[in-house]
Amino acid sequence: MKLLLVIFVVHAIFIPCFSFDVPGKDLPLTLDYYKSTCPTVFDVIKKEMECIVKEDPRNAAIVIRLHFHDCFVQGCDASVLLDETETLQGEKKASPNINSLKGYEIVDRIKNIIESECPEVVSCADLLTISARDATILVGGPYWDVPVGRKDSKTASYELATTNLPTPEEGLVSIISKFYYQGLSVEDMVALVGAHTIGKAQCRNFRSRIYGDFGVTSALNPVSETYLASLRELCPEISGEGDSNVTAMDNVTPNLFDNSIYHTLLKGEGLLNSDQEMYTSMFGIQTRRIVSKYAEDPVAFFEQFSKSMVKMGNILNSKSLVDGEVRKNCRFVNT
Repeated sequence: MKLLLVIFVVHAIFIPCFSFDVPGKDLPLTLDYYKSTCPTVFDVIKKEMECIVKEDPRNAAIVIRLHFHDCFVQGCDASVLLDETETLQGEKKASPNINSLKGYEIVDRIKNIIESECPEVVSCADLLTISARDATILVGGPYWDVPVGRKDSKTASYELATTNLPTPEEGLVSIISKFYYQGLSVEDMVALVGAHTIGKAQCRNFRSRIYGDFGVTSALNPVSETYLASLRELCPEISGEGDSNVTAMDNVTPNLFDNSIYHTLLKGEGLLNSDQEMYTSMFGIQTRRIVSKYAEDPVAFFEQFSKSMVKMGNILNSKSLVDGEVRKNCRFVNT
């Protein structure tokens, strides 16, 4: 696999641009899938995402997370976007999603524009995959080519959403197994978790961490003590109080896609237990080494993140490839 590394400037931020051979030659995805049917699709999504992230930088993390939660359930088929109906149980109310996922209206907004230009051509699954790439770039992250040609599923799986998605309090071995199940390696896992360098977490998802072993992993130096005190002020120990209060997972550069999250883990100050486990777990010999590498070498992190996002985006729903569709409205199966 050949790697082309180019540096270019966007808004005075240096953005690495990674171009890879697309893995899996038998995959029905290509870079020019919409060349004749909707040649403006990438430009349309990019332009709208620029507006969306400018309105609120947190929207970048919201879109990336939505893409991740989609691909881990039935593959990248936009099943996560389906609303519940009398005949379909969606994934939005599954425990890993109900208090975590947002951004459905962002997808609706982009889809409406695309449908006005190229009706019934671009799938919601492709839209979400491209948007996640553009979201990453717009907050300082790397560029990568996005293979397209996915179809939208006609089904969703509440059960798989409940079991397949990693949770904030989950142990390292269990999380690794969930990534392996998707065909993703430990290196992929550590790189993809790096997306937590942007975005926020709710109190309900880090309460056990800040009232648990945070003091042990951070060794409670004066800076860590101050940080921990602020977290506890935001998030009371009693369950149910302040559950929806949010704070940045990267408290140093929360709106910039960089390698700061790995420095946070080195200091033992990871907000989520699932993140900190990669560095401090007794089972984390391999993950600890990778975390240290990405903390030291941001280019290595960007390169692997790009590769891993392409790899994750290539997790496909074989059933949808056969009988899938291009939804007119991303929330509902076509009638």
